[in-house]
Amino acid sequence: MSVIETKNLTKCYKDQCVLDSINLTFRENTIYGLLGRNGAGKTTLLNMIANRIFPTGGSVLVDGQPAQENDSAQQNIYFMTEQNLYPERMTVKECFRWTAAYYPGFDLEYAHSLCKKFGLSTKKKIHALSTGYQSITKIITALATQAPVILLDEPVLGLDANHRDLFYKELLQNYIDHPKTIVLSTHIIEEIAELLEHVVIIKDRNVLVDDSVEHLLERAYEVSGPAEAVHTFSAGKHVIHTQSLASFRSVSIFGECGADEKKQAQQLGLELGKIELQKLFIHLTNEEGLEQ
Repeated sequence: MSVIETKNLTKCYKDQCVLDSINLTFRENTIYGLLGRNGAGKTTLLNMIANRIFPTGGSVLVDGQPAQENDSAQQNIYFMTEQNLYPERMTVKECFRWTAAYYPGFDLEYAHSLCKKFGLSTKKKIHALSTGYQSITKIITALATQAPVILLDEPVLGLDANHRDLFYKELLQNYIDHPKTIVLSTHIIEEIAELLEHVVIIKDRNVLVDDSVEHLLERAYEVSGPAEAVHTFSAGKHVIHTQSLASFRSVSIFGECGADEKKQAQQLGLELGKIELQKLFIHLTNEEGLEQ
């Protein structure tokens, strides 16, 4: 099993800094969500972990060993990119054979069983497949490597609802059967929320959130009711979103809802509720200057 660490990881292009001093640890046998708005640097981070691009500063370690230009470390990591990098004439079958040459744990029988479930012919040339089936090819290849660390960048691109549902089920089953570290980078947060154990949110070149999903969701809540009462309740609290309709108001608060808050809400006749991960992500990444 492998632990991935980034230490002061920085990537700049000329005068533009994409990521600035990123310090993260991706623990073994955990499913992570790597989240951020477009251009936040998620793909850049994954590319540096997978040794596809070099950092401007800092380092990536795999089990304490440098990941850069280290084949033994990189054999523990499989990176499914959003781009299709396969040669134009390569078939699905050839893709499996080529990948197995680098990842000795590649399970060809498992790959063929997934092809049957997804309705993918191994004789097809990858570039002749639809966008959805190209994604399916990459998904099956990634899961079949049985690598200790699997990085998935926008894995459901082009997949219909049925195939996305099948992917989530197979991903979870793969994780149960062969525990590993999985990092999912996607914009469809609502669909993966129940799969995730830990979430990392990137914003403004830095790590905004690095927390277990359970603890993160405990750190935020909604309160709603008459606008004046909500205003009284939220005074001095960290409000990250406000929605008003006539005399009714609902606010999202980043902070734990303890016994005192619950008592105050009850006295004011207000309703308390939880915030789903996708909505919390939207509120946090829309807000200016969130303090951890």
